[in-house]
Amino acid sequence: MNLHLQDKVILISGGAKGIGGAISKGLIEEGAIPVIIDPSEKEGKELVELAVGKALHLPWRLFSAEDCEKAVLEAVRAFGRIDGVVNNAGANDGVGLEKGSPEAFAQSIANNLHHYYSLVHFALPELKKSQGAIVNISSKTAVTGQGGTSGYVAAKGAQLALTREWSVELLPYHIRVNAILPAEVYTPMYESWIQTFPNPEEKLAEINHQIPLGKRMTTPEEIASMAIFLLSNRASHITGQHLYVDGGYTHLDRAL
Repeated sequence: MNLHLQDKVILISGGAKGIGGAISKGLIEEGAIPVIIDPSEKEGKELVELAVGKALHLPWRLFSAEDCEKAVLEAVRAFGRIDGVVNNAGANDGVGLEKGSPEAFAQSIANNLHHYYSLVHFALPELKKSQGAIVNISSKTAVTGQGGTSGYVAAKGAQLALTREWSVELLPYHIRVNAILPAEVYTPMYESWIQTFPNPEEKLAEINHQIPLGKRMTTPEEIASMAIFLLSNRASHITGQHLYVDGGYTHLDRAL
């Protein structure tokens, strides 16, 4: 299936590793031009080399609105257009209700949410021209809870709300907005978390056993496939949706 993404310019926050890296690689394979906003220099360089120069790596974190504006300006300066935005960067930082503080909670939300808004805000004039698409990477924790991570979950829930809000606001411009909710995805960050347990292999087997479809985790490439489809005009009448790519983890009986 031709997704008609040739030479489409897509901004991806956290686009060098894990889910974001898989999305960048998949876009390169489709002939698109990823703008990879991620401080991971080695991985970013490798992706640009894979794209034979038809990619841009911006090696910084989106700590401020100014960082987001600079990323948009660099993308437009390099390629003259923006056709899509993938909001992906963030971290489950463990700022909970008991083990946390109002200050840490506010900072967690800022780190995981504010750049989602700012990147789209500054990219919007270009998205209006291209009638582009926005994909927000959220998390199943926004609907199930997890415990001990209030800031991250509040941000993820807000991302789902913004997906619906933006899909309404941007209807006149034919800009589609959708969200993907991963559950258990074995990324480098996830592996680091697994290694904190006394018996990592046992913990990993326990989690895998709870995933209904195939008793395995979702791969980053499977999340990427959905994101790339949603960015393409093959998804031309899909907007305002929350899509679960999780092997049935969120909704099916895990006793299955």
